[in-house]
Parts: sequence; C-alpha cells; structure tokens
Amino acid sequence: MAKIILITHQKGGVGKSTLTFNLAQNLSEHSKVAILDIDAQGSLSQLAKIVDSFEITTDENILTTNDHLDFIFVDTPPYLSSKLKELIKIADLLLVPTKAGILDLLAIDNTISLIKDELKENKTMIILNMIKANTTITEDILKNLDSHKIKIAQTMISDLVAFTRSPLLKGVTADRNAQRQIDSLTKEVLTALI
Repeated sequence: MAKIILITHQKGGVGKSTLTFNLAQNLSEHSKVAILDIDAQGSLSQLAKIVDSFEITTDENILTTNDHLDFIFVDTPPYLSSKLKELIKIADLLLVPTKAGILDLLAIDNTISLIKDELKENKTMIILNMIKANTTITEDILKNLDSHKIKIAQTMISDLVAFTRSPLLKGVTADRNAQRQIDSLTKEVLTALI
C-alpha cells in the first residue's frame, strides 16, 4: 500500500500545490509516486499532460487501488472541505505549509483543530513555505506555531523563483539552493513516515 501524504491548509496562497509538485517530483526519481488533486482549481491536474515522471489524477479511487505506488500526495483545496476529515483519518502524514504571515498564522488554527480532532498531531508537520530572506517575522511566527505542539519542519522553503517555475521545468534541479531545500525537506518527510 502506498503512503498517503496529505498537504492541507485552509488558506489559499500558501504554496500547497507547488510544494506538493516538488516533493512528488523529488521522490519520483527513486519511487512510484502519484498526486491526487482534489482542489477545485485543478492547478496540478492541468500538468498531467506534461509530467511523465509521476501520475497526476483527480480520481479518488487511487486512494484504495494503489498497490503499484509507493507514495500518494493529496493536494487539498484552500478551505475546510467536507472530505478533509476523512482524508485526515487515512493519511500517513499531514503536511501543513504556511507562509510567515499574521493572516496565515490565524488561518492555520482551524486546520490544526481539525487535525487534533482526529488525533493526528503526531503525524503532522508544519512547513514554513515561501519564506522571505532577512525578515524577523519568521521567528515571531515560529514562536506562535510552537504553541500548537506540532512538529515544525527544520527545513524552511524560501520564496525563490525556481519554485514558481518548477512545474514547467519539471523540478528545481537548475537552482542548487532550491534543490538543496527540497532534498532536505524530502528527507524530513521520509523520516516522519517511519
């Protein structure tokens, strides 16, 4: 059975789809990977025709018929959908990307509450995503996130153009800094799945 990795946050614009794509791309070098795109925007499913290193689908049956896969990433919509509770229950790992902003911090509370309701705190990791260089707000946000008692990834993903371009370039390999960050985060994700 494939490991199911749910990427969720009720707020839009925190980089869920881009992060999902880059983690899937990185793992697909040595594993069989798929992305289930349940976001109504369908950002990732639009890439299905140009991506050949892993599968992108909107067919939720992949969650139960996945013996041919090692990992399934589930990209969720930017709101608390009715499906989210069931997806949290079956997920092996929940990733909650967030930007270092006040509104993002406020919005994460509802997502974390839903995760705690399903007793999945120990299988959850918050990822600081799209981090701007040389700002003090990141430290302030980290202190506030710590109150949730949920693991925070040591790897922070910078706000680099390489990540924005990555779906067209099929990854971030052209940018050493971006690739180093994705490699580091991939290791943390794999460790959290053990």
